[in-house]
Amino acid sequence: MTPPVGAARTSLAPPSVEGGLAVAATVLTGSSTRDRRRVVADLIALAKPRVVLMILVTTAVGYYAGLAGAPDYARLVHLLVGTLLAAGGALALNQYVERDVDARMERTRARPLPDGRLVPLEALLFGSALTTVGLVYTGAFVSGRALGVTAATAALYLFAYTPLKRKTPLCTLVGAVPGALPPVTGWVAAREDLSVGAWVLFGILFLWQLPHTLAIARLYRDDYARAGVRLLPVVDADGSSTERQIVTGCLALLVVSLLPTLIGMAGPVYFVGAFVLGATFVALGARQALQPSTAAARRVLFASLLYLPGLLALLAFDKV
Repeated sequence: MTPPVGAARTSLAPPSVEGGLAVAATVLTGSSTRDRRRVVADLIALAKPRVVLMILVTTAVGYYAGLAGAPDYARLVHLLVGTLLAAGGALALNQYVERDVDARMERTRARPLPDGRLVPLEALLFGSALTTVGLVYTGAFVSGRALGVTAATAALYLFAYTPLKRKTPLCTLVGAVPGALPPVTGWVAAREDLSVGAWVLFGILFLWQLPHTLAIARLYRDDYARAGVRLLPVVDADGSSTERQIVTGCLALLVVSLLPTLIGMAGPVYFVGAFVLGATFVALGARQALQPSTAAARRVLFASLLYLPGLLALLAFDKV
């Protein structure tokens, strides 16, 4: 029965605690009146499936590149399952932390949290559970070293890169570290070491992210500025530093991408293909620097999205 207006509260818990308990009960019991399929879809969206897919591909390539003998497919499956869970959970937690930032940006305000389709506690519980299960699974079914790299990836992403985005343009460099660790996880799962090949793969992924991320930031500079995200294009008034960093990143990537052949990881087909891909990427980056425009930045972004899978496919095809 509904109590009369002005009736005294019978609960001893503060309103905020009662609200939190009510939401938790809703999440745990599934008693929400919302369409459950919509809720599931929104929870999956929190984990950013397309980003997770790229993480899984780079992890698998790292595993394959690190193999010294026949692949252990069961171990690979366990590695991918653990990575999927841990990565999806970390990405969900990132959206939980940045929900206020996402609400101020045109490109992200339709995400489940800023749009109000999920409440923050749901994202927190979902992300925490997914990350924890992923880490435990990796440690139990792959190895302690793989667990260590996976845990470092999640920790750096959540506790270093995410808070630095609102403080310094150096966040791009910091964020490139966890972004470059998935192939290292794969390598460690295959060989149980951190030999030179692992660091070459790390270097390729690290450097690739610089022009890729800066091109995105260049395209959505006003959006990031409105949200208080201090990426380089936001604080770089004339854009000269941004364009210089894009070209520098492309040039460094070209050099490092040739190392797999030079250290005996890949053959001549990879070397030629990596050179062609890298030189094309440098040319597009230089064009953006010489004649900055939205169209040129979009070409750099598009090229980055083609470059990485192309390079990884060459590495897998011509592995020595």
